[in-house]
Amino acid sequence: MAVPESGLDPAIAARLKRTDDGLVPAVVRRHDDGEVLMLAWMNDEALHRTLTTGRATYWSRSRRELWVKGETSGHHQYVKSAALDCDGDTILLTVEQVGPACHTGTPTCFEDELPVRA
Repeated sequence: MAVPESGLDPAIAARLKRTDDGLVPAVVRRHDDGEVLMLAWMNDEALHRTLTTGRATYWSRSRRELWVKGETSGHHQYVKSAALDCDGDTILLTVEQVGPACHTGTPTCFEDELPVRA
């Protein structure tokens, strides 16, 4: 799939391994304790805006548009750091989270523990 034009640094864009619809998953963790808060999706423009504004910006697969976390809810994410994994197929954002991260109002989207047999 052709990658739409964005302001993303071409050197970073070249390292990304995207899904067929041009997205890369972003794992989001809280900066002070490392707790994983959520997983979201980014296209090149969302990553560009995140890196240049310091505000977590994602691609909404349901609405098919960019969204800045907290834009409507007030539960902002201020980016402290961003990293690309060794394969180029996952982004790790470390953020200062204001309010709950999950759209359900919980601090993290990973509230439902699954049983694991050891």
